Amino acid sequence: MTDETIEPNETLVPLLSCYAPEETLAFWRAMGFTVTWEQRKPYLYLAFRLSGFELHYGRGPDGVDPAREETGGCLVMVDAIAPYHAHFTAAMRDAYGKVLATGLPRVTRFRAGASRFTVMDPSGNSIVFIRRDEPQGLEYGGSKQLTGLAKALDNARILREFKLDDRAAFRALNSGLRRHGDTAPAVERAMALAALIELSTALGEPERVPQWGENLRRLPLTPADRDRVTAFVADPALIEPWLA
Repeated sequence: MTDETIEPNETLVPLLSCYAPEETLAFWRAMGFTVTWEQRKPYLYLAFRLSGFELHYGRGPDGVDPAREETGGCLVMVDAIAPYHAHFTAAMRDAYGKVLATGLPRVTRFRAGASRFTVMDPSGNSIVFIRRDEPQGLEYGGSKQLTGLAKALDNARILREFKLDDRAAFRALNSGLRRHGDTAPAVERAMALAALIELSTALGEPERVPQWGENLRRLPLTPADRDRVTAFVADPALIEPWLA
């Protein structure tokens, strides 16, 4: 049912919970946002703008632990996703000397061809950037056509890109490689090793990277295989030393 008296010119602005005002101000300024409102009394209210969208913050309810990353969030629909991720990673390198990949705040990895990524703010909110024409038929894992290591790779992809659970993705790949590595094609083993290198680096546990890297170096890969391996990770620079 349509009410003809309603003009179709709405603007929706997310109101997010804030538990770290100073950190929130510093972070979004570093990301290139303009502070359009900054108020502490009689109540907290912060507002930011970048390009064509805005983020507003108010005081969050008691009893919420931002570290659990369950505070709230919003979706940002855009035409082209890669430029936004490039903007945030470049701003992080300028402000922090590196891309923030763990803890709060951070940005999730963006694999070539992916249609979404997430920025986690200092209060544990998820700002999810999604390509507007993202395929309606996205496959969220569990395909009955996949078996062995291929299934583990698919599950890890879903855990990383949609559930944002690096730890679970790491476990899935580590277990899949142990169980199916001996019988899987070389390219699948290479993809698993490359992802483990990337995940362990992001999780701050790089101890096994040299071992996985040497195993990756020894695999017989065609140029097409190398392309598949490179496309499976968000930061090919992490695996280049073992693909030379």
